[in-house]
This record gives sequence, C-alpha cells and structure tokens, in this order.
Amino acid sequence: MTSPLPEPEPGFLLRLTGALQSWGLHSHFNERDTASFPTRSGVIGMLASALGRRRDQPIDDLTALRLTVRIDRPGVLLRDLHTVGGGLPGKATVTTAEGKKRPGDTGTLLTHRYYLADAAFTVALTLPQATAEDRSLLDHCANALRTPRWPLHLGRRSCPPEGPVLLGQSDDALHHLIHLPLAARPAENRGAEPRPGPVEFLADRPMTFLPAPPHALSETHEDGTHASGQVNDQPVSYHPSQRAYRARPLHRRTLLLPHAQFAGLGTHQLIALGRYLDTRLHTTEGSRR
Repeated sequence: MTSPLPEPEPGFLLRLTGALQSWGLHSHFNERDTASFPTRSGVIGMLASALGRRRDQPIDDLTALRLTVRIDRPGVLLRDLHTVGGGLPGKATVTTAEGKKRPGDTGTLLTHRYYLADAAFTVALTLPQATAEDRSLLDHCANALRTPRWPLHLGRRSCPPEGPVLLGQSDDALHHLIHLPLAARPAENRGAEPRPGPVEFLADRPMTFLPAPPHALSETHEDGTHASGQVNDQPVSYHPSQRAYRARPLHRRTLLLPHAQFAGLGTHQLIALGRYLDTRLHTTEGSRR
C-alpha cells in the first residue's frame, strides 16, 4: 500500500546556474570558501536584494521560507589565486589595521577564493500551510525576482546568473521541483535499457514533506529523515557591523528520476525546460496529476 503524498506547499522555483557560483560558509580573511550548494543565507540575501532591502532592514519574514535544493549538476570546485596591491608604489599599497602602509615585499595581499564552475541547481522556496498573508509574501518575492531592485548574483557579486532566475510560482512547488527537466546528461548505459538516475535533494527539515512518487524511491540512499549534519547559514542579520548567522540542520535525500528527465545541456535543456513551463507551470496553480 502506497503512503499518501504530503500536503502541497505553495511557493516559487528558481534556476541557479552560471559560469561561476560561490556560496560562502566559513570565509575569513585570506580564505574565501564555497559550499557545494546554494546556502539559505545566500538565497535569502538574493531575495532581499531583489526586494531592494538594505542590509540594516529586518528579514524575519524571509527567513520563514523553507528551502529545498535539487542538485542538477554539482559543478567543479575552482580555486582562484587573487592578488591585491601588487606592483604599486609604497604610498599606494593596502593600508594596515594600524593605518600604516605595508613595506617592501609585503605590499601584495594574496587570497584564495573558491567557486563552483558550471554548476546548476533548481530551488523551491515554500511556505507550508500558507495563510493569505503568506501567499501575499510569496507573490511579492516572485514579482521582485521578475524585476529586481538590485542585481542578483549567485553568492558573490562577481557571479551573475546566466539568465532569469525565477522559473514560476505554483500551489504545489515541490511537485515541480521533482519533475522539472534536469540540466544534466543521462548516464550512459552502453546499449542497456535506459535506467533512472540518482539526483540529490537538500533541505532544512526532515524530507517527509517531499512528494516523491513510488518509482523514485531508493532503498540504497539516504531518505532525508535524519539530519546529515549542520550548516551555519540561517541568517539573523545582514547588518554590516552586526552580521549574524545560526546553525540549522541539513537533510539529504536521493531520488531516482526517469532517464527522459535528464534533458542534457545548453539549448537542449532550455527547450525542454521552456516546454515544461509553457504546458505545466504557466499559471500559479500546479497539479500532481
């Protein structure tokens, strides 16, 4: 007997892909890291930017949104050696904390900055058991993403998205998160029958809420019930002098998605995505059937 699907959750879907992405978690001084997925702090910061909120304005309403990430392509970790101040005369080098100039060969500052190259993620932001006020917030955020007040970026300002970020709204956003065409090539089976491929999902809560069809369930992968760890990316404040984040659980779940859902790269995937959006996500209503 199949378990009933969880209640639909209204929300909107984002396509986060570009040449480079960088979602910092532990960046300090000369080491600027990146998580292997879009962080809550980065995505909520993107929403705040679209809405035109300053860093000193509250974000309590945005932090109520639930984040679920589908990893279409994990990308490749890239390290960039970044220099500041090299080749300048002494008077023009970087100023120290004491207000002095760096002497001699210490005038050049080196930093290591990490990026995800050629990664692609599909993200659902939802509000379970949404009230009329919640739905108004979802509409407001979606409209802001269509016409953002400030430019959007994939973690860092130097990482613009390759195209429009908003895919659309739905009363059943998680259904579409599972069924949207993947920006990835299917695995080669060398003449065998096409088989489903594993796709990882990440969330900030136990994944009993994910409406996974029976054929997508895997007994050999994590089911997302228990947290696989913690990440320090729940934003409390973006204020420049009072920036603060809290730890939150990270849940992982792998689903086996149909071979035909792997739409490939480039124009092939964009055509498949456009066809899906036109026929199945062209209004704010969504259906599991």
